[in-house]
Amino acid sequence: MDNVISVIIIDDHPLVLNGFEFILNRNANILLRKTFTCAADALNFLMTDHIDVVLMDINMPDMNGIDATEIIRKSYPETRIIAISNLNEGSIASRMMQAGAAGYLLKNVSAEELTEAIQAVYDGEQVLSKEMNDILSDKQDTVPKITEREREVLALMAKGYTTPKIGELMFISPLTVESHRRNLLQKFCVTNSVSLIHRATEMKFI
Repeated sequence: MDNVISVIIIDDHPLVLNGFEFILNRNANILLRKTFTCAADALNFLMTDHIDVVLMDINMPDMNGIDATEIIRKSYPETRIIAISNLNEGSIASRMMQAGAAGYLLKNVSAEELTEAIQAVYDGEQVLSKEMNDILSDKQDTVPKITEREREVLALMAKGYTTPKIGELMFISPLTVESHRRNLLQKFCVTNSVSLIHRATEMKFI
């Protein structure tokens, strides 16, 4: 590999920080620039320093990892984010990926899997720990239960209507439309509207 990958870690658990710091500092291809125990400090750091990969905890004292991921992806689209969590819940993993994370690993990840995941997302790939991949695969085989309102939003999305137009047609606010849209993405285990429409069509919802 020609390039050294710059990394920061955001996690409020000292044992996790120390363990990951030990692993990354032993890899010549990875430069651990800094560790943070709260998201706000990391966001301030990113304003002045370019980072290739962020390892992001989900639950933090000042801001959850989903919101922090959305902010970073909008402000620094070239920075890749890997969620690191004890939560082996498909819905959380789906929300993180929808927010723009390129990967989701559990904190019991091996040193090899962690470093390989950092390289993979740096190269533009998406990564999931095996356990999370199995959970999400199982969820994808399940027919989701959606509300009548969500079905209406889905039908209008399939017709190509924008969020404001859907809100106008349904007499609801654009924010409510976006809330329905996020719920649909989560329930269908997809990360974007194109995949949502495709999967909903396959499952005869449209």
